[in-house]
Amino acid sequence: MQPGGVLEIGQDGSAGEAAEARRDDAALLARLRQGDSDAFEQLVHLHQDRLYDFCVRMVGDREEAHDLVQEIFVSVHQNVRRFREDSRLSTWLFRITKNHCINRLKYLKRRGRGRSEEYDEASAAWVDGPGAPPTPDVALESARERARVQWAISQLEPDARMLVVLRDIEGLSYDEIVDITELPEGTVKSRLHRAREKLANLLGRLEP
Repeated sequence: MQPGGVLEIGQDGSAGEAAEARRDDAALLARLRQGDSDAFEQLVHLHQDRLYDFCVRMVGDREEAHDLVQEIFVSVHQNVRRFREDSRLSTWLFRITKNHCINRLKYLKRRGRGRSEEYDEASAAWVDGPGAPPTPDVALESARERARVQWAISQLEPDARMLVVLRDIEGLSYDEIVDITELPEGTVKSRLHRAREKLANLLGRLEP
């Protein structure tokens, strides 16, 4: 684990990059509101993988995550004209995704599908970073570590899990997380701190 987080996260983008991203968002949003089907396909292409990745980490099931992403984009299509542009388009998408994931987790809990008690190396749904292909031994150890972290995250309560995934896995800024969760920044930081401590304890239990 990295100090202060689960994994290394990217640095926040520059002000110039943020301004350019907002211009791109505005142009895409204008086309979406005009009912441009190509614009919607572009939106899906740009964001589906990241939203799917978030859903997998939240619900711990690829099939559920696949269904969720389809539902999320249906919801986006139905509500895009209501978007107030008070945040980045990607942030709004994460807010919708967060709500769908929390609702699905409540549904799964009622159905008796709780958190996994054991970690399974084959269930890790992580994407390796760029670089040369690792040796088999390194790849195996990397897969084991990802599976351990994924299992530990799955043991957190949904709200804590969400904060860890948004900050330490997706690398979002605190401002973005505040927009997504609609929580005060101080609350986000204190809950994230407690979630990281619990995560560290869970991972410690898996040490050989």
